[in-house]
Amino acid sequence: METENQTVISKFILLGLSDDVDLQPLLTGLFLSMYLVCVTGNLLIILAIISESNLHTPMYFFLSNLSFTDICFTSTIVPKMLVNIQKQNKGITYEGCLTQMYFFMIFAGLDNLLLTVMAYDRFVAICHPLHYTVIMNPHLCGLLLLLSWLICLTYSLLQSLMVLRVSFCKETEIPHFFCELTQILKLACSDTLVNDIVLYFVTGLLGIIPLIGILLSYSRIIFSIMGISSSGGKYKAFSTCGSHLSVVSLFYGAGLGVYLTSGTAHPSRKGSIASVIYTVVTPMLNPFIYTLRNRDMKGALRRVFTRGTYSQ
Repeated sequence: METENQTVISKFILLGLSDDVDLQPLLTGLFLSMYLVCVTGNLLIILAIISESNLHTPMYFFLSNLSFTDICFTSTIVPKMLVNIQKQNKGITYEGCLTQMYFFMIFAGLDNLLLTVMAYDRFVAICHPLHYTVIMNPHLCGLLLLLSWLICLTYSLLQSLMVLRVSFCKETEIPHFFCELTQILKLACSDTLVNDIVLYFVTGLLGIIPLIGILLSYSRIIFSIMGISSSGGKYKAFSTCGSHLSVVSLFYGAGLGVYLTSGTAHPSRKGSIASVIYTVVTPMLNPFIYTLRNRDMKGALRRVFTRGTYSQ
């Protein structure tokens, strides 16, 4: 009897953030604006870091990769959502949904791991300043980046292949604005116990272990800063970590909200709001957070704009 209710589906329906027709133009303008700000801001950071030789350091190497990841992360979701709103068509093909899910998991995982690597970089810079250039050498930086990519690609591929073995019913409405793995599995007719175990176990590891690494790094950093005698030295040390701590708090705070609401049987609007913060707002704010109190980035961006003005 179970096989009779199963069907080969060709598309899913993304219900989005709201069914109110009057809100659609507002949502279009809001998300288009945030997307353009996100892409422009992160591209400027990448351009500034590439063009300024004094920014060719491990910290800015990882920051440029984080900016690239944020652009890709947001681009997997927002353009499709905007197209659906404009065409008043909430459909997404089965293949398109799995592709979106695959790249979403890659770049979400990369964001997570890059923030962890950046915390380690700050730990070495503050706790072992004399050995910083030796420890954080180009070989190690490249190795950490490559390892982050391999972990995320493997995890995303594993989850995507496991979804392919799942059979779906005729009910294909996803109560979200993008294809999220947990929401897709809730539409399955076949048993998803193995999928659920792998999902929550591996996702938990990829969330908890990096978070522990960040907390350990900053606990050592705080102890080292407290040992600095001058107030100016303490302020300088704290200022180098303030931007990263702000991004980590925003990223993990929103990510925790998404993780907790994804397990509920009936997702609420709060879960969608947390997802918006996690997938759109945080990548958009990162360029502002990292340049607000960073003199080097401000100077680099100023010179980029100056060269652009003179070239015209």
